[in-house]
Amino acid sequence: MAPRDLDALAKAVKKRRIELGLGYKIAAKQAGISPSTWKRIEIAEPVRELSYAKVDPVLKWAPGSCTAVLEGRTAVPVAPLEGDPSVSISPVPPEALAAAKDVVQLAAIATTSGLTADEIRSLSERVVADLKEKGLLGG
Repeated sequence: MAPRDLDALAKAVKKRRIELGLGYKIAAKQAGISPSTWKRIEIAEPVRELSYAKVDPVLKWAPGSCTAVLEGRTAVPVAPLEGDPSVSISPVPPEALAAAKDVVQLAAIATTSGLTADEIRSLSERVVADLKEKGLLGG
């Protein structure tokens, strides 16, 4: 099993809790864990896997986000879909938008000839803008 980054999780959990305006005791109560368990997470001490899973919804993170942070990835924030609070959505992170532009640029280079660098850049920006307009990309 790969080492877990308890320090990164501690920082991420505390930062997100504060962003949401939650005290740790209230956050713990909402998660259904003890305040001491919540504090253990925030001081980079290990807790049971189930406790990590209970923290995710309180911080408005997608399920598995605490584990992702422990594994060196990032938490995925979620929000209720406007008009249907039973559905959660996640905004597209800026790095995904940059990746979409890169994909379009590479596809343009691979499938067309004679486009200038400026034309390829313009094409990729237009594709991302159109995807945003159609609601297929957030951001």
